[in-house]
Parts: sequence; C-alpha cells; structure tokens
Amino acid sequence: MGYALKGAIILIKTEASIQVQAAIAIIMTIAGFYFNITATEWIAQTLCIGLIMGLEGMNTTAEAIADFIHPDFHKKIGHIKDIAAGAVVITAIASSIIGGIIYIPYIIALFN
Repeated sequence: MGYALKGAIILIKTEASIQVQAAIAIIMTIAGFYFNITATEWIAQTLCIGLIMGLEGMNTTAEAIADFIHPDFHKKIGHIKDIAAGAVVITAIASSIIGGIIYIPYIIALFN
C-alpha cells in the first residue's frame, strides 16, 4: 500500500493531465454536495472519477515505458501512445455523458 500511495502522490504532483482531472473531480464533488445528488449518482460519479484518473495513470505509465524502451521517435511507439490516450478519451466521453445525465436535471430545476 505504501508504494501505491507513493505512486499516486508522484502522479498527482508531476502529471499535468492528472492535475486537471483532479481539479475536475473536486469541482464535480462540490457540485454533488451542492445539488445533493442521490447515493446512486454518487456511486456513478465516484466510479467515473476513479476510472478516468486510474486510466490517466496507466496512460502515463504506457508512455513512460515506451519512451524508456525507445526514446527516439518511432511510428509504432507513437501508435501505442495514441491508443493509450484514446482509452482515456473514451472513458472521459462516457463520464461526461454520465455527468450530463446526473446534473442536467438538477441544473434545469434551478431555472424552473
């Protein structure tokens, strides 16, 4: 557990993409408290946050390993990095849709 926590701290301190995701996670958590979302909505939101941040970590790992193995530009390494980044984008899109499903009704209710 100690090594895992160390890795998470390093990831958050050194990777801009994780820092952006962490900021979004904080904003969404505040929104969850503000709108008093249901337990089921909290579960979905927490799962989305965890999936995106975990996948960002795996993307960072894939990129670091690829750069270590082949530091110069290589078409196949670029392809691997693109696929890893694509996995993050797919998860982010799905999470955005889930966020919309959760929050759009609350936002509409504010104006009614």
